[in-house]
Amino acid sequence: MSVPDPKPTGPDKAKDATGHRARLRKRLNDHGGDGLLDHELIEYLLALAIPRKDTKPLAKTLLAEFGGIGGVLAADATSLARISGMGESAIAAIKIANAAALRMLQAEVKERPLLGNWQALIDYLHADMAHHSIERVRVLHLNTRNMLIRDELMSQGSIDEAAVYVREVIRRAIELGSAAIILVHNHPSGDPTPSRADIDLTRNIVEASKRMGIAVHDHIIMGTSGHSSLRALGLI
Repeated sequence: MSVPDPKPTGPDKAKDATGHRARLRKRLNDHGGDGLLDHELIEYLLALAIPRKDTKPLAKTLLAEFGGIGGVLAADATSLARISGMGESAIAAIKIANAAALRMLQAEVKERPLLGNWQALIDYLHADMAHHSIERVRVLHLNTRNMLIRDELMSQGSIDEAAVYVREVIRRAIELGSAAIILVHNHPSGDPTPSRADIDLTRNIVEASKRMGIAVHDHIIMGTSGHSSLRALGLI
């Protein structure tokens, strides 16, 4: 019966980790992100912040805790800090990667009228909102050319509710001189199906906006399993 080689320790373990990271780096350079699995992407990112530690177990822990790479990147600093092994440098590495990705997606949204750039908008909103553990409501304010002039967080609340007031939405649109708005919120449950409350609130905002000459193009609900458009569903 053969005896397996003992796991490397001390200098040998450090050398083995260095070789492993070099292989990850080569695959990343040769094939881009497609060359690495999700846990390897997080592992290599963490290795930049924690160079003297094997970060594979920590990467797998994060993915399991937050439900996937999107959840890891969207997690807030407080939630990340609860994971053993996540210090300030590691948390900062996760947050800067998320910020860079969102900045790139946001730039694509701002470059063209939103109604002609719908998929870019959905990609941005999914990356920014779908994985949050609490409900958040945003309003996108558009000018007469349907270009984005302001993207504002109006409310955030619990795991299944965030308070939104019709008068506040209309007041802010008037202040900004918005010609149109798009309402957006997330369902932390992951299911983007609109609730009765979602539909009623949207219709109230549509009616109030109409009186002020402001169009409501849509109400988009984001979830990890996809998104819903109340306009496409014929609900507004």
